[in-house]
Amino acid sequence: MNTSPAPHRTAPLPRSFRLLVTGGGTGGHTYPALTAVRALRSRLAAEGRTAEVLWIGTEDGLEARVAPAEGIAFKTVATGKIRRSANPLKMLSAANVKDMARVPLGVAQARALVSEFRPDVVLATGGYVAVPAGLAARLCRRPLVLHEQTVRLGLANRKLAGSATRIAVSAESSLALLPAEIRDRAVVTGNPVRPEVLAGHADKAVQTLGLAGFDRRLPTVYVTGGAQGAQQINAVVSSALPWLLTHANVIHQCGPANVEELRTTAAALDPVLARRYHVTGFVGPELPDVLALADVVISRSGAGTLAELTALGKPAVFVPLATSAGNEQAHNAQHLADAGAALALLGEVTPDRLTEAVGPLLTDPAQRSAMAERARAHGRPDAAARLVDVLLSTAAG
Repeated sequence: MNTSPAPHRTAPLPRSFRLLVTGGGTGGHTYPALTAVRALRSRLAAEGRTAEVLWIGTEDGLEARVAPAEGIAFKTVATGKIRRSANPLKMLSAANVKDMARVPLGVAQARALVSEFRPDVVLATGGYVAVPAGLAARLCRRPLVLHEQTVRLGLANRKLAGSATRIAVSAESSLALLPAEIRDRAVVTGNPVRPEVLAGHADKAVQTLGLAGFDRRLPTVYVTGGAQGAQQINAVVSSALPWLLTHANVIHQCGPANVEELRTTAAALDPVLARRYHVTGFVGPELPDVLALADVVISRSGAGTLAELTALGKPAVFVPLATSAGNEQAHNAQHLADAGAALALLGEVTPDRLTEAVGPLLTDPAQRSAMAERARAHGRPDAAARLVDVLLSTAAG
């Protein structure tokens, strides 16, 4: 009789969770996806599991730099950009027809990648590249989760909505705007915000930026037009500077090309006021600290900006980019303005309109505090965790 002990058998290690991400072109589509990937990896690591991620994007989009830098496998497929027009005939331009002809090739390429990778779930965050990859997910019978950052579904997500298993939206008000036939697949997660944005320190901003001339008894306004600045915002703020600096300190992120002109403007100010003005081309790692210091923000109203400011509970005066796709920035701003959680300056923006809007927020702390609370009520600092919940539950069926 064999009395030797039975061989020790180790339990098989669980297979890595496989997530395929598609979307990008701009930061608005790229960074929510990246934040979700980080949150998923962290969640699985806490459970002793791993995540294997493949990102399908375009070679010239922001995601082509962001994904590899994060250690995410990256592949490209053919896609086409649709040039929008209010005139339907102009939509049939030669450039649009040529680009649309590339989509079937992109679907075929994406289908081969999906078949080989066999993801547990596909996450599409918008942008033109999401269309072929999202359609490939359907062809390969892989569950598809869409994430929409703006109040209304973007063009890519509208094309994919019928194929989606779940549709994650960033605001409650988006639900009523969805077609009735897909509304039961929708869930409100919010728009993922990078955790570091929520952990800034006001005093660190003062030290890092050298803001010794700021009068800390006054509120601080942060003005930003995005990485390249915004000429519209720069112009009205420049004209309104004497008034603004009488009532507040101002940090002005104006874009690298505009710094010298605004420094010249500041040099002509009363020296006491000039010390309350800090102009910079770009705000990088110090952004969380700048936001912590800011009492009021004047900015564009992209989806990422709204997500960050509401998560932080920051009163804001929005100057939407009029040429944004589908006029989405105006919709975003108006959504919060209707709730009293921000102010929206639509149409022509003059220095007088700006000062009339921001004035009560600077001179009345109670009004500023009330708007901050209403903004915070719309914020979802746990959006990344909520989106991870949706991804895992969708994968599990």
